Amino acid sequence: FPTRRSSDLGKSVLETEQAKAQRTERKRKEELQALADRISNYGRSVHQHYPTGEVVVSESDLAGRFRKRPDAVATALNVLLVEHKVQRAPLDGYWKLKV
Repeated sequence: FPTRRSSDLGKSVLETEQAKAQRTERKRKEELQALADRISNYGRSVHQHYPTGEVVVSESDLAGRFRKRPDAVATALNVLLVEHKVQRAPLDGYWKLKV
């Protein structure tokens, strides 16, 4: 049977930890994008009910609606900002959804 040298074992553990970190980061990004999509869909839904007005939402209301931490909602809104699907409202913590 071949034996592993301790340096090979250390390298294997390092690669495993790197793969785990990459998986964790990929999962975090997927969850963030899913939350951003849910927020965007929510904005479209509200706009269908009230087609004449703008859809303005607060980070705290969205956090409660989607049962997410406010910082996660803020990060998802920033993803939508980069995608040009939202813009910041004049009031701090409020966003205007582009629908």
